[in-house]
Amino acid sequence: MGLGLLCAVLTVALDGTPLLGVRTGVARLVDGLIRALSAHGGLDLTAYAITLRGRHHLDDALPAGVRAGTAPIPARAAHTLWRHVSHPRIERWTGPVDVVHATNIVAPPVRQPTVVTVHDLTALRFPEMCTPDTLRYPDAIRRALDDGARVHTTTSFVAHEVSDEFGVPLDEIVRIPPGVDAPTAGDPTAGHALARTTRYLLALGTVEPRKNLPVLVQAFDELAGGDSDVQLVIAGPDGWGVEALDQAIAGARARARISRLGWVSSSQRADLLAGATAFVYPSLYEGFGFPPLEAMQHGIPVVAGDAGALPEVLGDAAVVTDPQDVAGLARALHETIEDTALRERLVAAGHERVARYTWDAAAVAFAQLYEEMA
Repeated sequence: MGLGLLCAVLTVALDGTPLLGVRTGVARLVDGLIRALSAHGGLDLTAYAITLRGRHHLDDALPAGVRAGTAPIPARAAHTLWRHVSHPRIERWTGPVDVVHATNIVAPPVRQPTVVTVHDLTALRFPEMCTPDTLRYPDAIRRALDDGARVHTTTSFVAHEVSDEFGVPLDEIVRIPPGVDAPTAGDPTAGHALARTTRYLLALGTVEPRKNLPVLVQAFDELAGGDSDVQLVIAGPDGWGVEALDQAIAGARARARISRLGWVSSSQRADLLAGATAFVYPSLYEGFGFPPLEAMQHGIPVVAGDAGALPEVLGDAAVVTDPQDVAGLARALHETIEDTALRERLVAAGHERVARYTWDAAAVAFAQLYEEMA
């Protein structure tokens, strides 16, 4: 880096589009990163949003001191053009910048150094579980690589997948895990009131095929046959593939003990976590996985699928099991509910595990990356 850049404030543009609409795991990462970088200082930050109708709401989603970069260009039009030509360039949204961070796979045409975050390769590993827009992600990654972008992943698991699939040397892929936000204090009594029971397994997240909720219902049905009062609570908005979950619940013997709450607020989410007997996350594939770590913050034992990056992220702080093995998942849930020593170990290990993921560390690592790239 030249002396001029060392003395100047580095201008960084980050894709803030995920902050608009339903807050997914990607949105949590982008929100946490922008807030952490803003607090870290030393950077001039602009968050851009590729959207026409939602662009007026970006300012409200950003911390003080971070500019909103918007343009009256529809996302569909921009993405269609980017698949064929290198226009319009991101400067239409941001003005001049030194480094661009495409926080959700799709990198815009730029002249500046670019880092692109690849959260997972669901589109290649499980295309049947993807929407048409998601199926275009591999092509977007290839275009970014062809344009010289640097790849960032949150886990070594995804880094190896990217290396294997796209031929990127592992030592050229930047691995920086996200932080986990400080937990919202939850009220167990309020959680019990929402769940309408004091003893329940909790599943949180958008309903979609990758979350494997129909298999969870089957495993719970098997567990419920030998446990007279435990219940299953599923909270989260409908995504797609909801019909399969509805059919599984309708066919369950213990369907009267299964509750779907739909979308819940952040305070209700915290209450449900605080009051849960155990948290279950039987996903078929994850590039990271915020919800199990969130449960660990609340001191709740976690059962998760032995799939994707979850074993790497959760380590020995969760019971991991084959997410497609109904009987095995039922056994794991039973042990986690009934084995007091196991529960105590998981709670202690969970607190230690989640403490590894801090936004301060992520901000320092990303600031250093941006400076190296500039």
